[in-house]
Amino acid sequence: MPFKPNLNLAPNILSRFAFEYTKMSEKPQILWADDEIDLLKPHILFLNNKGYDVDTAINGNEAIKMAKEKSYDLVFLDENMPGGNGLDALVIIKQQFPSLPVIMITKNEEEHIMEDAIGSKIADYLIKPVNPSQILLSVKKNLDQSRIIGEKTMQGYQREFMNIGMTLSDNLNLEEWKEVYKKLIYWELSLQDSDQGGMHEILETQKADANKSFAKFISSQYADFLHTTGHVGPVMSHNLMRRKVFDGLGNGPVFFILMDNLRYDQWKVIEPIVNGKFKVETDEIYLSTLPTTTQYCRNSIFSGLLPLEIEKQFPNKWSNDEDEGGKNLYEQDFLEDLIKRLRLDIKTSYTKITNLDKAKELPNQVQNMWDTNLNVIVYNFVDAFSHARTDVKIVRELAEDEAAYRSITASWFEHSPLWEAMQLMAAKGAKVIITTDHGSVKVKDPVKIVGDKNMTTNLRYKTSKQMTYNPKEVFESRKPHELGLPTQHMSSAFVFAKEFDFFAYPNNYNYYVNYYKNTFQHGGISMEEMLIPFVTLKAR
Repeated sequence: MPFKPNLNLAPNILSRFAFEYTKMSEKPQILWADDEIDLLKPHILFLNNKGYDVDTAINGNEAIKMAKEKSYDLVFLDENMPGGNGLDALVIIKQQFPSLPVIMITKNEEEHIMEDAIGSKIADYLIKPVNPSQILLSVKKNLDQSRIIGEKTMQGYQREFMNIGMTLSDNLNLEEWKEVYKKLIYWELSLQDSDQGGMHEILETQKADANKSFAKFISSQYADFLHTTGHVGPVMSHNLMRRKVFDGLGNGPVFFILMDNLRYDQWKVIEPIVNGKFKVETDEIYLSTLPTTTQYCRNSIFSGLLPLEIEKQFPNKWSNDEDEGGKNLYEQDFLEDLIKRLRLDIKTSYTKITNLDKAKELPNQVQNMWDTNLNVIVYNFVDAFSHARTDVKIVRELAEDEAAYRSITASWFEHSPLWEAMQLMAAKGAKVIITTDHGSVKVKDPVKIVGDKNMTTNLRYKTSKQMTYNPKEVFESRKPHELGLPTQHMSSAFVFAKEFDFFAYPNNYNYYVNYYKNTFQHGGISMEEMLIPFVTLKAR
């Protein structure tokens, strides 16, 4: 029986926020400076009737004085006025009040006047004669845009809320789950941008419902996905290179950029930056294998094999959880072997960026990659940042919530050597792929587990010979080979945390829970960890 989401999600909450958001606030204050202000009385009365208070001045000097004496929300400035022209007043007003929007109005259509005004960071530029509709539109763009977008976004999500809820009550297939997740991310980012803080309470509850249903879906379907061969089954970590990368190689170089631990919502916040130099050809989601960690997923990506198959074919290059040493030391070897097995006649390069010094070398390295068919670049910043957020207090404060986590990702990317290198790729018309090996989820609810001393330390999955836990709270596999997973002992099992859960030991339980609660973790089952981006870009 499919999971039944909560479709009666607090209608009083919806109505409460709608009421609070539409409550009347103080009238916006506008200053209008024009030496022919008497001729503009019809326009001023029109704005008064629309709920705006308008003060007037007859020249730039008077406007400057009034702006210093009273707090205004917006200023209209005529460009040519005796006793202080608009351009001079504009410079002084912007110096004194940088955030105050100023709209320039002029009869002069000369280009240098427009450039002077734009250079002074005007909010809008209108050519006389102006009509009331033009004035109102300019006012709304500058004063009411946030409110209007917020109201429309809230109304849109209220309509979509029931549609998503009804969809979650169906038996969804994987492609439908991808679309549901894309919708949830769209509304999450839209509500964030429109400052609808209260609506996030509703969205988060709906995402929790969705993750609960998604965990049930993965628990019942995952093993079948692994045993579906060819192009019939879903694109997953172990078939990603064959299904999505090798077939797309052409005459020019392809840059395959794997940003470790990049969630789909993080991709969407860096997309506007990328759009400056690239067109997005495809914006897809593929399914990460379990456990959703670098050790398992990334090795599967580059080998084209499940972890159990890697262990069998490369016993000296696969490390189980209990083994000492690095777990991702042979990715390039795995990739070269995969190309050899598929009998592909292609030239490849492999670059792994694990620190800032290596990152700074990347733009220069890219210059030498134009004769290579496939250039793989593994970039570890996002994963390193998520771990630092757990361990370093000040980093946790910087990325306190999901919105801040996304914002830091976007800010880092815009100023990173990676984006610098990508701009060089765009300049030469290269094709670029952005993807990841897994995502992460902000954990909230502890789940008790007890095991022997060799039990893995990951908070979202555990493997060991002896473990005690509540089977209703986890996805367990007593036969790991059925999930393509190797084990160090015949009796070893795997258990995976679901939704926003994380494993906690009964010993020193409260300290453990307080330390890890609300941190970003990966390894288990959630939409954020498993439904991850695969994006192809074409240079503009």
